Amino acid sequence: MHMRDLSYLFQNNRTWAGRIRQQDPDFFRKLSRQQSPGYLWIGCSDSRVPANEIVGLLPGELFVHRNVANLVVHTDLNCLSVMQFAVDVLNVRHIIVCGHYGCSGVKAALEGERLGICDYWLRHVQDVRVKHHAKLFGLKKESDRYDRLCELNVIEQVVNVCQTMIVRDAWRRGQEVVVHGWIYGLDDGLLRDLKVTVADPNDMAKACEAAVGALG
Repeated sequence: MHMRDLSYLFQNNRTWAGRIRQQDPDFFRKLSRQQSPGYLWIGCSDSRVPANEIVGLLPGELFVHRNVANLVVHTDLNCLSVMQFAVDVLNVRHIIVCGHYGCSGVKAALEGERLGICDYWLRHVQDVRVKHHAKLFGLKKESDRYDRLCELNVIEQVVNVCQTMIVRDAWRRGQEVVVHGWIYGLDDGLLRDLKVTVADPNDMAKACEAAVGALG
């Protein structure tokens, strides 16, 4: 097959669409009229972490933003625009920050590995490493430090979500928005709840402190 030929992906698409229509002949017609997802997923761009498939949701049920190392940066208009649209326009009730073990971005930040322009982006993960230096480097095994930084990074991004004016304004006007922190295992395909669930600005500090403490 020629390098420029991606016809097999179009065939995959036809097979997928046909399978969906078999289950529900009107699925795409109904979907094209509107989307009303209940969840915003902020996850990693890693190709091994497909958002919809992990939680068993169909198109239209999950609004998705993905970037390297599942970061929520207060100057990132891409992420903030997705959040604002999800909360203010689509009225999603749950924002899920989902990291994963084995994250290459987190590994690079932990080890100080140079990747290129991505280094600027991963500086935010390095900030998490510095903040939790004692907890991380109290662990003897490098693999444990790696896993722990993946977990701590999720918790810190939950804090960042809660601190955006998008979420704070929603809470102020009484809109129900709950922020969750999860992590995904590449080796078993399972999600784990990091027990950092925030539904109110007054809960944020306590919930995040408890989640960090629970990591040991």
